[in-house]
Amino acid sequence: MSHAKRPTTARLLLNRRRFLQASACGTAALSFWPRIASGAEPPSPTLESLLRDLPYLTPESEFGNVERGKPVPSSLPPQKLKAVGLARETWKLEVVSDPASPAKIRHPLSKDAGSALDWGGLMRLAEQHAVRFLKIMTCNNIGAPLGMGLWEGVPLSTVIWLAKPAGNVRRVSYFGYHNEDPKQIFQSSLPVGRVLETPPGEYPVILCYKLNGEYLTPHRGGPVRVLVPDAYGFKSVKWIQRIVLSNDAFGNDTYAKENNDIDSQMKTFARFVTVPTKPKAGQAIPIVGSAQVGVSGLSKVQYWLSPRDKPPAEDDQFFAQGDWKDAQILPSPTGRAWGGPLKDGKLPQGVLGFDSTGRPKAWPLRYALAQWATVIPGVAAGKYDLRCRTIDENGIAQPLPRPYPKSGHNAIETVELEVVPT
Repeated sequence: MSHAKRPTTARLLLNRRRFLQASACGTAALSFWPRIASGAEPPSPTLESLLRDLPYLTPESEFGNVERGKPVPSSLPPQKLKAVGLARETWKLEVVSDPASPAKIRHPLSKDAGSALDWGGLMRLAEQHAVRFLKIMTCNNIGAPLGMGLWEGVPLSTVIWLAKPAGNVRRVSYFGYHNEDPKQIFQSSLPVGRVLETPPGEYPVILCYKLNGEYLTPHRGGPVRVLVPDAYGFKSVKWIQRIVLSNDAFGNDTYAKENNDIDSQMKTFARFVTVPTKPKAGQAIPIVGSAQVGVSGLSKVQYWLSPRDKPPAEDDQFFAQGDWKDAQILPSPTGRAWGGPLKDGKLPQGVLGFDSTGRPKAWPLRYALAQWATVIPGVAAGKYDLRCRTIDENGIAQPLPRPYPKSGHNAIETVELEVVPT
């Protein structure tokens, strides 16, 4: 039996680097196997090989890319990047009041006044305030994540307080460099409460300067970008250079103009990573997949294999009546098995959501990647539809509770599977 990797953005996430480098790690990764199903046999060589090739963190060069601008700012030559403040040595950040709806600020950070925050100032703040957390980067209108990363930065709240806001602040808006052309400005915004206060167990909005332990490249929004951990990518504006404190009560996000829900938090959904190519009748079918863990967490991943000549009922809009079976959510990587460009593939100390021993306090982590696998018992020759879905921690099945695409794409994925005679 051969396997095909899905022709989706998930390929960028999961099939480029070896997740496990040693047989000891392979044994650990496969320890979940007896829990997949009652009486399950040990994994086939095919599935074992698939799991050994399953990375967790995505190398920077393999992230999916969503960029705006003509030309795209990251494509500018080095000298131009330096000239417009998109190099570390020339980067500056302003924190100012909105002239259209002013906030009270006692000490604006302004380029004209010579008080803007520069790279050296940001790094001095990082010595005391830097935070790190895992986040999956995803676009609300694309059906698969763009990449999984360990992000590092300084809380945006720390920098805002440098400007000494004194009142009339209801909204924080921000935008980055866009070719000095007002028509190309891409901006986003957040309620000031989301920026200044982070509930226990959540992650702060940050001014991000590192991905997987390395400084951001221009393609990833470097030298500095905003990163909003619970939100879709349009909230994490690249090439950030200006923060505006406003008394406006409403968001001014560019994405609002395209009928998007600009305050939508990430959704939970499952996707296939590897699927068999014409498995033989009666033989077990190994499947590997990924899941984006949204604001409501993840409790289960399920699959459903159904004959194509017996389609779902027309009134079963969300496939709730399907014969869904549980797959196995893989445990967290351990020790040196996180992959990516991290030194020895090992997470650094102090990652939010992890204890002092380097173990996650819960798994799967919200706003991060989960990986799953199953072996479907052999079936008769024929044509089938294979679907996968998630169940969140509220017990709600994908695509509910928010099935509307403009608040984040989470439609159930369907793969056509042909089982051939032996």
